[in-house]
Amino acid sequence: MEKDEYTYEDYQETFNWLKRKTTLQPKVAVICGSGLGGLADKLTQPEVFYYKDIPNFPRSTVEGHAGCLVFGYLNGQSCVMMQGRFHMYEGYSLKKVTFPVRVFKLLGVHTLIVTNAAGGLNPNFEVGDIMLIRDHINLPGFSGQNPLRGPNEERFGTRFPAMSDAYDRNLRCLARETWRQMDFKKRELQEGTYVMLAGPNFETVAECRLLQRLGADAVGMSTVPEVIVARHCGLRVFGFSLITNKVIMDYDSLETANHQEVLETGINAAHKLEKFIFRLMEHVSKPEGIPH
Repeated sequence: MEKDEYTYEDYQETFNWLKRKTTLQPKVAVICGSGLGGLADKLTQPEVFYYKDIPNFPRSTVEGHAGCLVFGYLNGQSCVMMQGRFHMYEGYSLKKVTFPVRVFKLLGVHTLIVTNAAGGLNPNFEVGDIMLIRDHINLPGFSGQNPLRGPNEERFGTRFPAMSDAYDRNLRCLARETWRQMDFKKRELQEGTYVMLAGPNFETVAECRLLQRLGADAVGMSTVPEVIVARHCGLRVFGFSLITNKVIMDYDSLETANHQEVLETGINAAHKLEKFIFRLMEHVSKPEGIPH
């Protein structure tokens, strides 16, 4: 029977298993969202481990998520990448969804990059845009669905971690400057707030209108739990949403959102995000200190 709760020793067990399998010491972790797993193909000296073989790891069951943990170097930076993440809608607890993040902390990772495919709520966004995540709205958290719920593990972090600085300001500035130096058509990188819903259904028109009024620019079904746990254990975080579809805001519209569209758009636009993150790796240095 699979666990829904974990002890410090469970994280340590997974860490020890990985340390026996690889000598690479990653400093940056990347979680690849739907259709974005191709970034791992750019790693040099790759070492691939399937989730099913890693102790305590869940398995990814969603199309577009390969289900591999890949160690290697991206533009000279030592990295570990998740080709596929875990979601609430797969039936996993949030402890299980976020399990890898604390393992990354034990491995010596100092920075987490999160990526996702998202629906565009901001009317100024276009399909294929990349949105730098400035902030998030944790809607499942409003009903008590939080990965930190339960006894606090002080060896990872404090009981009440701040989230007002969840997405590192310096890294966001770096991302904007790097974007301007690249040959993309849009001179300015989109930036905004990501809202998480539990899924797996896409949103109703009324829900999309509400989310827009709440101040959200993009909507998806992932990312926020991993960010909360990463900040709890002191990792720097920055993230990107690939806008793969425009949400339906009009009752007269004959369009409907579907996962295949998300994957196809991701394939067509992902190379831009991959190229961008590759370039960013030149500048993601070890922080002097990481506040909780």
